[in-house]
Amino acid sequence: MTEWEYDVVVIGAGPVGENVADRVVQGGLTAAIVERELVGGECSYWACMPTKALLRSGSVLRAARQVPGAREAVTGDLDAAAVLARRDSVAAHWRDDGQVSWLESVGIALHRGHGRISSAKVVEVTGVDGATTRLTARHAVVVATGSSSRMSDLPGLAAAAPWSSREAASARSIPRRLAIIGGGVVATEMATAYAALGSSVTVLARSGVLPSVERFAAERVVESLRQAGVTVQLDAEAVAAHRDDSGTVHIETSRGERIEADEVLVAIGRTPNTGDIGLDTVGLTPGDWLTVDDTMRVVDGGGWLYAAGDVNRRALLTHQGKYQARAVGDVIVARATGEKVEGGRWGRHVATADEGAVPQVVFTDPEVAAVGLTAAAAEAAGLRIRVVDYDLGRVAGATLHADGYQGRARMVVDEDRKVIVGVTLVGPDVAELIHAATVAVVGEVPLDRLWHAVPAYPTVSEVWLRLLEAYGR
Repeated sequence: MTEWEYDVVVIGAGPVGENVADRVVQGGLTAAIVERELVGGECSYWACMPTKALLRSGSVLRAARQVPGAREAVTGDLDAAAVLARRDSVAAHWRDDGQVSWLESVGIALHRGHGRISSAKVVEVTGVDGATTRLTARHAVVVATGSSSRMSDLPGLAAAAPWSSREAASARSIPRRLAIIGGGVVATEMATAYAALGSSVTVLARSGVLPSVERFAAERVVESLRQAGVTVQLDAEAVAAHRDDSGTVHIETSRGERIEADEVLVAIGRTPNTGDIGLDTVGLTPGDWLTVDDTMRVVDGGGWLYAAGDVNRRALLTHQGKYQARAVGDVIVARATGEKVEGGRWGRHVATADEGAVPQVVFTDPEVAAVGLTAAAAEAAGLRIRVVDYDLGRVAGATLHADGYQGRARMVVDEDRKVIVGVTLVGPDVAELIHAATVAVVGEVPLDRLWHAVPAYPTVSEVWLRLLEAYGR
């Protein structure tokens, strides 16, 4: 058995693991990263990047058709083969050479294989050839193994070879009929993408569509999906499924209906990748989410075990995972060098924005962009709030952006502190507006100060002025 020693060992080389290791090395420590698949992880090859590539072409085409002059230049529909080819390019054709080169350039050691904690601060890596390497960490082990699609136990479904989000993101062809079980972000984004690429799409949303966002935004997405030809069945549940000898998948619903599809995508949530990483050897439960404090140190993890990204379930979003990664990397360096974690240079990096200030974009048509609390969540938290809505279509920049622009903006104000605690926008291309809202929420900028943040004219960002005017002084 080969043995190596590093200051920090990271299990998982997705964006989170890469950022942890990079931050550690920048802080003067040594780091090794363990990866059993591709360096770059889920986001690079099977999630954020390829799915947005699938969505982008349809978004551009819809935008062109909404502007006279460009509309007349559009002579056809999407070229599905070209869209898939661009998707392949964005996903680097599922090769991680570039990511591996980056690790080498910044001095991060890579060990390929399945990493498993064998004892305190020790990770054993089993390679594809069966050889084992033992990695010992002087200071910390960080679990950044992410999450996987949760599969349904629906009778007959497993034998029907359902798609998970991975298959949807990396499909080699467009199915003529696609059924989607679920109503969350993956379900609505893939319904948008595949409908634009020519599939006849049916969505079975037992718990409704986008249940975590403001209702007005979710309702606009449902309306748009239906306008695009997607069959959206709200409060409908799949009760059985099977694939016949011809390859057709038959899905029975709680309404007594039968849906036929060529493929079925299951998008009902995520499960942590902790089933076989050795948690049992340190007194933790395999397959569980890992509970952490604000420094990402695992509760009851011996003081040396950390977890960042999806695996700790604080916020299952790549950008939040990378934020946590920067925090945990800095904290490990601080603790290793004897600096105070809660103050000084490193204290500002303790992760605190994982609940009240999380930005998210759903890349449907229209897009939904939100940060902070919904009105319902703010009320549930006991805040005295005021809700201000504004029609985005009335903003001059929206009129220029597209004919018939439809959208809506909402800000949720904490009336006691006179600060914004939540913003939701729905409309074409609102994704680019959300960071300004995030700064306002994270910075707890008083409304009186926001009056002096003057938006440029004519842009859609002028909605900030309109929201403040609607609020009043």
